Amino acid sequence: MSTLSGINASSILVLGATGKTGRRVTDLLGSAARPASRSASTRFDWSAPDTWEPAVEGTTAGYVVPPENPLLLADFVRVAVKAGVTRLVLLSMRGAPGDDPFESAIKESGVEWTILRPTWFMQNFDEDMFAAPVQQGELAVPAGQGVHPFIDVVDIAEVAVVALTQPGHHGQTYELSGPEALSFAEMLARIAAVTGNPMLYADIAPEAFAAAMRGLGYPDEIADLVTMLLVRIRTGEEAHLSDGVQRVLGREPRTFDDYLGSSKFA
Repeated sequence: MSTLSGINASSILVLGATGKTGRRVTDLLGSAARPASRSASTRFDWSAPDTWEPAVEGTTAGYVVPPENPLLLADFVRVAVKAGVTRLVLLSMRGAPGDDPFESAIKESGVEWTILRPTWFMQNFDEDMFAAPVQQGELAVPAGQGVHPFIDVVDIAEVAVVALTQPGHHGQTYELSGPEALSFAEMLARIAAVTGNPMLYADIAPEAFAAAMRGLGYPDEIADLVTMLLVRIRTGEEAHLSDGVQRVLGREPRTFDDYLGSSKFA
């Protein structure tokens, strides 16, 4: 990418490098990336602080997919800044409060920072939370007929790379969304049209969904958080579009149909 000229090899630490956004950020950065995770060649484990300093040594910027504990993030930020990192880009979430402890850890770092607040990922339908139910032809979530502007994670990755490699993004919080708000029933219908397989949508009670997540092994706090976010879609609180992709990339975000054309459904 032209944005990477003059950037040294392995100078940008990418945490969560095997995840949905991290691996795409790594691909876009090319040789400038230092991908780090528990399974990467550069080992990084939030539960093993002795892996942090070796991972960050020699880097100047970092893409941060946070842990569940904000105190760990604050500790890592101190290690990173001490090691010479001068720019941090945090993957946050839509609806994060102004005093969010994860965002505060980045904002109070003393170095350049950018916050990304994306909506739900389109890739959840074929890579993560919804993938197994969708493969079985039925998805049950407590979202009612509410609509939400899911975002393609490729757009998130491209925004992250610009923020990591170009000037002008310090102190910015970018709200990121797709270009259209769709209901789960509408998205499943589009998946069915591509795959030729029937797809059913079931609106279930929040309590039943949270219990099902716990049954799959999700911790209580994650089950409760995901359920709350889906209920926000049900109540219409998540229907609005955001313009962060346009502001940073100068183009419209990818549509759900764009995603389907490059997904595992195609």
